[in-house]
Amino acid sequence: MSNTKSISSYAWFVVVLLFPVALLNYLDRQMLATMKSSMVGDIPTIANRADWGWVLACFKWTYAVLSPFGGYVADRVSKKHVIGASLFVWSAVTWWTGHVTTFHELVAARALMGVSEAFYIPCALALITDYHAGLTRSRAVGLHQAGIYCGQILGGFAGYVADSPAHGWRWAFSTCGMIGVIYALPLLALLRNPARAETETAKTDSGHKGNVFTELLGNRNFILLVLYFTLPAIAGWVVRDWMPDILKEKFHLGQGKAGVSAILFVQIASLVGAIIGGTLADRWMRTTVRGRIFTSAIGMTLFLPALFGVGNAGSLTVAVAGLIVFGLGWGFFDCNNMPILCQIARPQWRATGYGIMNLVSISCGGFGDWAFGALRDRHVPINVIFGVFAGVALVSVVMVLLIKPRAVETQPQ
Repeated sequence: MSNTKSISSYAWFVVVLLFPVALLNYLDRQMLATMKSSMVGDIPTIANRADWGWVLACFKWTYAVLSPFGGYVADRVSKKHVIGASLFVWSAVTWWTGHVTTFHELVAARALMGVSEAFYIPCALALITDYHAGLTRSRAVGLHQAGIYCGQILGGFAGYVADSPAHGWRWAFSTCGMIGVIYALPLLALLRNPARAETETAKTDSGHKGNVFTELLGNRNFILLVLYFTLPAIAGWVVRDWMPDILKEKFHLGQGKAGVSAILFVQIASLVGAIIGGTLADRWMRTTVRGRIFTSAIGMTLFLPALFGVGNAGSLTVAVAGLIVFGLGWGFFDCNNMPILCQIARPQWRATGYGIMNLVSISCGGFGDWAFGALRDRHVPINVIFGVFAGVALVSVVMVLLIKPRAVETQPQ
């Protein structure tokens, strides 16, 4: 009994250890969007919106291409060492980003950051779900994702730092990079790999051996989940990367206020949505194996009015209200993707599966960033673009409801 309690306590300690890593993972990304004006002004070789879209996209494409490999490595070697090494390298690259002087150097830095960060999310979520089987899984993933939202919230204030004569955008990148390098050391000392639950492995393996990619890509439910994970994420990336610039231009805001307005409210709403959605999903699982699917579908339904509201907002208040609804929906969606994957894929292939999901989703997100910049250069109305996003969200609701999960683990917590 005492051993069970010890394992349960450490399972939550793992989430606590990874919370600041998730925060830094997305803080380092979000700062780029909110400090755009300062960076473009300081690096004159960034010529137009399409160039900036390329800076955003190159990170996503390298991140996407390496994600399946990162997941594959995480499924076969020490997860704690993969996580520690990823944090150390991307933090070093973040520090270097604060010292670039040309468009091509910035593209190279973002691409290298994509390589290093590709190893973290699939590995971290697989480690959390290894420790959290059954009825704490969505909550644990939701709390980890809350670290991501906190990183994005802090990143929303980076515009003020960039505008500050005493600091500036270079100081922000250099400081965050040093913090990550330092934190990697105690993380490696305290994090440990779990012994996979024998009952879980027995239920899912059943003596079957096969190629991970062949089995995953031949799984109808996995393909549906990949599509569901990808389509709404295109809108998510555009909101995250372009909304500060959209609000700045549309409502004539300063860089600092635009960043906070675009990031703060939507990420607080996402944090609340992840906690509520994770709790609801875990409780719903007590009565149906489709509890996490239903919870995620509710979140996706919230995207419809949110995206229409953001696209057609005539005031900052209406735009922020739409972003809040979008954030709530995103939290419901985000905290259940890995738990749903756990219902349709074998335990030792979770990180690889999530890596494949990242490959498709973020590749499309990178294209979305570039395409949005190109469309804005051609003066395509924002309400038309976001109207298309809302239609995609409606299709996604249908896709997630078509997923048929297997019976899940019911180990006591």
